[in-house]
Amino acid sequence: MDAESQRVLKYLTEVEEAAEDVLATKQQIVDLDTKRNRNREALNALKNEMPDSEKVKVCFGNMFIKIPKAKTREMIQKDQEQLDKEINDLRKGLKAKVNHLNEMQGNPELRGYSLSPLSSDEIRSINSLLKR
Repeated sequence: MDAESQRVLKYLTEVEEAAEDVLATKQQIVDLDTKRNRNREALNALKNEMPDSEKVKVCFGNMFIKIPKAKTREMIQKDQEQLDKEINDLRKGLKAKVNHLNEMQGNPELRGYSLSPLSSDEIRSINSLLKR
């Protein structure tokens, strides 16, 4: 192969790797979100079905263990917080990966893609200013 063919092949390989990285990150976000939804369902089931004094059966790997309901709820809530943090980190990283992929392909940077929502403090401040 001549030098031009090598350069084109290298470019296409880099673009393909970047695109694969974006797709893998998106799939990881979907998988974590599915787990977060299952945890939310479990928390709702714990809240509605039985008194707090009882123990519930929790599946760990391939075995079930009886654990107090309050401890189970606490474990699931900690898992939810960890999942939220991981998903947010992946989403932040995904924006950079998509911008890098667009840059590699010669596309312009997506406008408005890196916006972040207002925090609750910022919303309260805006509401207080509008009420005056």
